[in-house]
Amino acid sequence: MTHLFTWADFYLVCFAVGFCFSFLSFVFGSFRIGHRMHPPHLHGHVGAHVHAGIGQHGTGARGAVRGQAGEISPFNFMSFMAFIAWFGGAGFLLTRYSSLWVGFELIVSICVGLVGGGIVFLFMSKVLISREEFMDPADYEMVGVLGSICSPIREGGTGELLYSQMGTRRVCGARSDDGKAIPKGSEVVVTRYERGLAYVRLWSDLSEGE
Repeated sequence: MTHLFTWADFYLVCFAVGFCFSFLSFVFGSFRIGHRMHPPHLHGHVGAHVHAGIGQHGTGARGAVRGQAGEISPFNFMSFMAFIAWFGGAGFLLTRYSSLWVGFELIVSICVGLVGGGIVFLFMSKVLISREEFMDPADYEMVGVLGSICSPIREGGTGELLYSQMGTRRVCGARSDDGKAIPKGSEVVVTRYERGLAYVRLWSDLSEGE
């Protein structure tokens, strides 16, 4: 007697395929598929404007043409496989243990699959994929960063620079690029960064130079 392929078989195959590929995707890191780009960050934009005054060809402007891949698309492989698995599992259970109309079972299975895919997407975007996982060196480029002096720089001496980067306020040691004193509260631009020290020039001097 020939066995006919039934709805229960169809749902069972979907569940098996979805579950297996979801498991393999989780193990081998396939959840990284489908990333999108963010707009450029402010410090790269500033670096592009002061490029001529700084004299670092292409260095300060790199952040203006790069983004941070920190957002994952909801239409990714792992979410789709989760949808298939939940869809197949729900459909199989409804087919075997309920007397609902086939069309209604299909609709319910699709809804359950969407819920499952949505749960997996939220878990991926909120837990598995952290911001630090997508660090781009250009996001932390110091040349071209605009900040203010929070501890005055004496002539030939060292002070402190207060600046914002990646949404965080930071402080680092700073020296005047031309050796002149820079008072507290002055707006400056980083022209070079060496051994943990930012060499800065007054923003007003660079803007006048341009």
